[in-house]
Amino acid sequence: MKAAVIHEYKEPLRIVETDAPDKLAPDEVLIKVSACGVCHSDLHLAEADWKHLLKIAKPNLILGHEAVGTITAVGNEVKDFDIGERVGVAWIHWACGECEVCREGNDNLCPKQQITGLTVDGGFAELMKAKASHVYHIPDELSDTEAAPLLCAGVTVYRAIKLAEIKPNQRVAVFGVGGLGHIAIQLVKQCTNEVIAVDVSDDKLELALSFGASKTVNAAIEKASSEIRKLGGIDTAVVTATAKSAYDDALYSLRPSGTIVVVGLPSEPLTFSASALSSREARIIASSVGSHQDMNELLELAAKGLVRCHIETRPLEKVNEVLSELKRGAILGRVVLEMN
Repeated sequence: MKAAVIHEYKEPLRIVETDAPDKLAPDEVLIKVSACGVCHSDLHLAEADWKHLLKIAKPNLILGHEAVGTITAVGNEVKDFDIGERVGVAWIHWACGECEVCREGNDNLCPKQQITGLTVDGGFAELMKAKASHVYHIPDELSDTEAAPLLCAGVTVYRAIKLAEIKPNQRVAVFGVGGLGHIAIQLVKQCTNEVIAVDVSDDKLELALSFGASKTVNAAIEKASSEIRKLGGIDTAVVTATAKSAYDDALYSLRPSGTIVVVGLPSEPLTFSASALSSREARIIASSVGSHQDMNELLELAAKGLVRCHIETRPLEKVNEVLSELKRGAILGRVVLEMN
């Protein structure tokens, strides 16, 4: 089968012909992949930015954790899926389902979890294996390419906004209108009317307006926190950008008792003044991808047409071009690789 493989970190992925996945375990399914979204996490992994994850990364890794395809084989213990069904695979390859965290419904935080496109091979390939417990039925209303980015970008911001508990009439800013940010705007709009979009790209800010932002701030031209404070500040800052400066702006944009929601993951540590936090009684909350329940809830919203992703499709062979554009911040919305 054809696949895009990491042979050396910080080097382009290699498009190779490699062996198809080996024999299925009783609880696994084999999927013929048709589409897989390209996530900023894939870039971080290829660039070895996340040092803490390198020790658990599979050698000769196939990236990709927003995969959609058709089941071609099932293990003998699989009961909920049949050959021919259309399914999606997300970041969480497997969680134990038995630990205290899993029993609380937070399987996305399971300490024993395995990760698609990190500890096991992912969806930048024509075939992949997945645990039947962690694949998702794709609604008929969504095409493969429409569904793919929801499996990470979509569910990540869905959980973050759910945890933020945004109330009607609150003012919210989304910092970074990339693959996650433009979905976040749509989800925030379902909670409150006033959504400010912050980015350094006019094209992305135009995209934000098309998805319901009420105001935009170009942080390359204006000091975002100053402009937002002129409006009275914000109750919640949803930061999907991967730049540390976005978090600095977010803090100084907050109204008293406001909340910063950590979604985007800069490579360098975040640093906040204790006095700046204390003087605002600011809250900081963080979110990690999404639980099984979050994913099903999001797919239901998408099937109703209440959330969608701006997508562009490319063939698998263009994956390095996509990663390069992602690194430069040149992608509008999300790119989905098609396997053909």
